[in-house]
Amino acid sequence: MKMENAVVLMTCPMFSYLEQELENRFTLLKLWEFPSKPQFLTRHGDSVNAVVGNTKIGADSELIDSLPRLEIVASYSVGLDKIDLSKCRERGIRVTNTPDVLTADVADLAIGLALAASRKICPSDEFVRSGLWKNRNFELANKFSGKSVGIVGLGRIGSAIAKRAEAFNCTISYHSRTKKGNTNYKYYTNVVDLAASCQILVVSCSLTEETRHIVNRQVIDALGPHGILINIGRGPHVDEQELVSALREGRLGGAGLDVFENEPKVRESFFGLENVVLLPHVGSDTFETSKAMADLVVANLESHFLNKPLITPVV
Repeated sequence: MKMENAVVLMTCPMFSYLEQELENRFTLLKLWEFPSKPQFLTRHGDSVNAVVGNTKIGADSELIDSLPRLEIVASYSVGLDKIDLSKCRERGIRVTNTPDVLTADVADLAIGLALAASRKICPSDEFVRSGLWKNRNFELANKFSGKSVGIVGLGRIGSAIAKRAEAFNCTISYHSRTKKGNTNYKYYTNVVDLAASCQILVVSCSLTEETRHIVNRQVIDALGPHGILINIGRGPHVDEQELVSALREGRLGGAGLDVFENEPKVRESFFGLENVVLLPHVGSDTFETSKAMADLVVANLESHFLNKPLITPVV
């Protein structure tokens, strides 16, 4: 049954299936189809009841203040850094996200990046395509199995990464805000000591003011010239200027990045480096997971407008 009185605003283009499902069930408005945001707000600001955002454009304080009838923000992502949660609490606006359904995909990609960076998969692919193999053998790479892996943030995704790394006989240690009582992994109270103790450092924590640039020069130097940094969290977790310098100077062995500080604008200084693998924030971008995430967004909205309990409430 279509809830035509429920007006939903999508902040930017997302999965086409999600867009279609929202159109089938609600009155859908698409912010990007209007010449300007002010023009949209003038015409429709008073009618919007729900916002669907993602890791690119969520619901900041300015947008929330411009929508007097806003009741719920449903994020098509697990991360909440693009939503002003304090403003939502102040206004009594509900917030949902899409946890769990994307955990496996993001964890798989983290291991894929670690393998790609360790085994130099991207440079060796180019080596074959360029015809160089006819003249010489490719350089030796590094083993992934049996390495020590440090994880920053042992939540759902961090724990799934640890489980996968254990299958490669890797030893696991971690840093989180608090020590976890349900694991035997070694806990470090700070990221510098964690980095100094491991060969591969994986960032999988939430982005907050406290975790912004949690990977800085000190952490990178502690990881060292044979270490590899993997970031599947958020771009601002890493001081990219320091990372580029370390990769260029050989103070860090390699990196695998699915996220960037100012994505989709990526520092061009990364492009000429063979010791970094660059992906366009595709951690959860599989057909299966994208559909599951979309279904969860829609289910949360339907639950809200039917006065039923939310499935994955945050606020």
